[in-house]
Amino acid sequence: MAEKNPQKKVLILCGDYMEDYEVMVPFQALLAYGVAVDAVCPGKKSGDVCRTAVHQLSTYQTYTETRGHNFILNATFDDIVASKYDGLVIPGGRSPEYLAMNESVLDLVRTFSTSGKPIASVCHGQLLLAAANCVKGRKCTAYPSLKPVLIAADAHWVEPDGMEACVVDGNLVTGATYVGHPEFIQLFVKALGGAVTGSDKRILFLCGVSNVSRSIEPMLVSGDLSEFLYAKMALLFSYLDFMEDYEVMVPFQSLQALGCHVDAVCPKKRQGETCATAIHDFEGDQTYSEKPGHDFTLTATFESIDASSYDGLVIPGGRAPEYLALDDDVITLVKSFMEAEKPVASICHGQQILSAAGVLKVIYEDVSQQKSNALVILSTKGAQLSELFENGVERRNYDEIHFNFNIDLLSDDYELSINHGLMGKKCTAYPAVKLNVVLGGGCWLEPEPIDRCFTDGNLVTGAAWPGHPEFISQFMALLDIRVSF
Repeated sequence: MAEKNPQKKVLILCGDYMEDYEVMVPFQALLAYGVAVDAVCPGKKSGDVCRTAVHQLSTYQTYTETRGHNFILNATFDDIVASKYDGLVIPGGRSPEYLAMNESVLDLVRTFSTSGKPIASVCHGQLLLAAANCVKGRKCTAYPSLKPVLIAADAHWVEPDGMEACVVDGNLVTGATYVGHPEFIQLFVKALGGAVTGSDKRILFLCGVSNVSRSIEPMLVSGDLSEFLYAKMALLFSYLDFMEDYEVMVPFQSLQALGCHVDAVCPKKRQGETCATAIHDFEGDQTYSEKPGHDFTLTATFESIDASSYDGLVIPGGRAPEYLALDDDVITLVKSFMEAEKPVASICHGQQILSAAGVLKVIYEDVSQQKSNALVILSTKGAQLSELFENGVERRNYDEIHFNFNIDLLSDDYELSINHGLMGKKCTAYPAVKLNVVLGGGCWLEPEPIDRCFTDGNLVTGAAWPGHPEFISQFMALLDIRVSF
C-alpha cells in the first residue's frame, strides 16, 4: 500500500521515441508505491505527448522497433527546479541520442549527480550520463552497444551478463534493458530510502494463447534476477495473446520489484514461450486504437501450477479475456481464488472473465434472507414495496442501478432472484464492458475518470491502464504490502 502523502518526489526525463516500457513501468510503479513523479521533456509542456518506441530482441542482429503508446507529460521542463526532487530517472530508447545534445538537459543531469541524489538510468539512457561527464570512474552498465561510449567517458564498464543486469555505484543505478526493471526499480527505491514490508507473497498472472509461438531468449524471466525475489511474494498472472501490453507488464514488474514471486501463465503454453501483446491507446477516435506490442515471456506452465500455493491473482485486459472466458480451466481457476477470498485484481476487459465465472454475483443459500436483504435495500432507496408485488418479471431503475426481480406470488416460499444490481460485487471496467458486468450480476460503478479503481472485499477492479498506480496500490493493500520512506 502506498503512503497517501508522498514523502519523496522523482523526476523522469522524457523524449520522443523513448522505450515504451522504460518510461511507463518506473513511472507507474513509483506512483503506486506512494512516490510523487513528474515526467518532463524539453520543448514540451504538461499535457503534451511524447511518442514511444517498442524495442525488443529478435532473430535479427539487433533489436527491432515499432510504435508504442503515447505518453502524456504531467509537468513542464522549463518550470523544473531540481532541488525540489529527490531522484532522477532516465529511460532508454532513441530519445537519449538527441537529448544528449541539449545543454539544459545535461545541466539538469549534472545537478543531480553533483548533489549526490539517486539517479537511475537504463539502456541507452547512459548516453546522457556520458555526455554530462557523470560516469568518470563510476561502475556502470548499459545496453551492450554503449560500451565504447562509456569507456571513452572514463566509466568503469561492467559487461552485462544478461539483459536483466543492473549495477550500483553510490547514488548511481544503471541497467542494461527493461528486462531488469524489477531489480532496477528495487535498487532505486532503496537509494531513495524506501523499505518494503509484507512482500512474502506469491502472485499469479493469467495470460492467453495463439497458434504461433516463438522461442527466443527469455526477455522477461526473473529466474536468474535474484534468489531474493523468488524467496518473497509469489503472484500468479494469467495471460493470453493480445492482452494489453501495459496491463500485463506494469503490474507484473511492479510486484516483482517489491520482492514478490510472480508467475505468468497461459493455457496451452509452456514456461519460456511468449504471448503477443496489443497496445491500446486513445488517439482521438471513438474507441481505442490497436498496435502490436512487446512479446511477453511466460514464467510458468499453466497446466503445472498449484493455484492454492498463490496469494493473489491478476487478470490483465486487452482482447485476450474474450476467449479466456471460454476456457473451463480458466473459469475454475478464477472461481478458486474468489471462493478462497484471496486478493484478485482485474483491469479493463479482464472483467469479462469475472462475469463468465459468475463471481460477481452474491449467492444466498437462505432465500428468505435474500428476499429480506433486497427489500431493505429497496426501501432505503425510497422504493414502494408494493411495487414489488406484481406478477412476472419487474424491471426498474433505482439510482441508475439495475435490478431484475422474478417473484412467484403463487407460492408462500417464493423465490426472489437478483440477477444484477446492488447485491452483486461492486465493479468497474472499461466502459464497453459494462454490459458484461451488469449481466454477470455485478454492481456497476462508472469509471469517471478513466483511472478510477475500486475495491470490494477481496476484489480490485480498474477501467484501463491509466489507473495502474491506484490499481496496484489497492492490490498491495489487500496483500498487506507496504512501502515506506
